[in-house]
Amino acid sequence: MKKSFVLDTNVLIHDPEAVLHFVDNDVVLPITVIEELDKLKRGNGEIPFSARQALRLIDSFRELGKLSSGVKLPGGGCLWVKIEEEMHLPRPSNDNRIISTAVSLANDKDGQKPVILVSKDTSVRIKADSLGLVTQDYLKDKTTVFQKYGNLIEDEAVLNDIRSVRYLKSGDKIFRAYGENNMELIRRQRQIMNISPKNIEQECAIDALLSPQINVIALTGRAGTGKTLLAIAAGLYFCMKPKSQYKGHQEQSRKYEQVVVARPIVPLGNDLGFLPGDVKEKLHPWMQPIYDNLDVIVGTPDDREGDKNTDYRSADYLVESDIVHIEPLTYIRGRSLPKRFLIIDEAQNLRPLDVKTIITRCGEGTKVIFTGDLEQIDSPFLDAASNGLSHLINKFIQEENFCYLNLKHGARSALAERAAELL
Repeated sequence: MKKSFVLDTNVLIHDPEAVLHFVDNDVVLPITVIEELDKLKRGNGEIPFSARQALRLIDSFRELGKLSSGVKLPGGGCLWVKIEEEMHLPRPSNDNRIISTAVSLANDKDGQKPVILVSKDTSVRIKADSLGLVTQDYLKDKTTVFQKYGNLIEDEAVLNDIRSVRYLKSGDKIFRAYGENNMELIRRQRQIMNISPKNIEQECAIDALLSPQINVIALTGRAGTGKTLLAIAAGLYFCMKPKSQYKGHQEQSRKYEQVVVARPIVPLGNDLGFLPGDVKEKLHPWMQPIYDNLDVIVGTPDDREGDKNTDYRSADYLVESDIVHIEPLTYIRGRSLPKRFLIIDEAQNLRPLDVKTIITRCGEGTKVIFTGDLEQIDSPFLDAASNGLSHLINKFIQEENFCYLNLKHGARSALAERAAELL
């Protein structure tokens, strides 16, 4: 039976082409959704871009007929824009207007189709449910693939399940497996920038970060597992060491020209104008964890007095000399990033559309690493199954140049590990 899906604004911000993904069912847009998109369309960043893209798509259907009467969608359903003045909730907020539109549509005695309100806002779904409406999240990009993979394998029989890079432990040896039957023995206890692995998972992560055959990496795990630290250390390993220290591997030593570290400012696309100072000063509170990791890796000359052979440089010098570039993801659209070691931190707070934007910015010779904790999502409209990091894992799991590792063992301190278990 055909259904009528009423879409909330956040669905179109999450996926500007959402109206095309309901097969042969009708899609209804309350006029409040159009008004909210109109307010969000101004400015830079991912949210205004999505609002503009959604409005353009809706406008393209207006040219085919009257949206008030329904315009045919490619899948067979119709797209409607509905104006509803009757309120079914006491406070006339935009959310309540959208809910009221869905309630009126469901109460229409002439309507034959079940009405479903689709929203990524949990409070909207709860309020709509209290009025007897059928509600659901936007399901198109939901995935649970990340739950199945990413762990160290100890049974060779499961190797043929996927084609992306995975790691097999056999006795005291660890093998990198990829494709159907390809396996390579990896070097154990490998140090990068004087950072030593504290467990087998970190050994595998270091191998993936340094492997020239892997272009895209997803590192997940809770706080303190070393995801960001190892990624930054690997980038510095490629960009700081002189060629003389890479006998026989000079091409690899200069493969990347710069380490670029980016984090989303949650919610992605927020204006930084409310913070004082220039862009660098505004970003500092958001980027402080990156500087903390740089300090752990490189320290400062005062930190390492007496070590005459050290080649470490201060974190400030790395940034000022452009070896390391730190920026928010808000400004990445439109850029081209060739020969970069690109690290996307806190990637669990990205939408699938954001991940697509990032990867399509990668030029020739760029390696991109996404790190995040799928159990710690700050965006109000994302969850473990619908965020960009999970989406990336789902789409790339069969690619031989991709590696997904889920780090389970904490390495920050015994206290941090115990706190993660107890609190």
